[in-house]
Amino acid sequence: MKDFVVKTIANAGALAVAIWLLSDITLTGDDTWNKVLTLVLVALLFGVVNFIVKPAVQLLTLPLFILTLGLITLVVNALMLMLTSWLAEQFDLSFHVEGFWTAVLGGLIISVVSWALNVVLPDED
Repeated sequence: MKDFVVKTIANAGALAVAIWLLSDITLTGDDTWNKVLTLVLVALLFGVVNFIVKPAVQLLTLPLFILTLGLITLVVNALMLMLTSWLAEQFDLSFHVEGFWTAVLGGLIISVVSWALNVVLPDED
């Protein structure tokens, strides 16, 4: 359970950095607490997408992983971020990613920040 909370916090922090750095990734809300709650819900949604959908997509694109020496990972991460944006819209969450190239850059930022936060934050041994 502690590992799940740590990963959700890392996802929320990484999403917050991407929102802060890229103007085409938006999170709107009335007040700060509403934005924080939306960010945590989007982080949970992003975690579910990465847990369920991403392994299937990686398996289906395995030849492209080999052919591009892993660079297709950037595209897969972008697609997962765009799927999260679409799902957030379906759940009436005010999170939106505008465009594929923004999603590529956002996916890269989220990957790096999430990795750094997972290194810093405690986990279960």
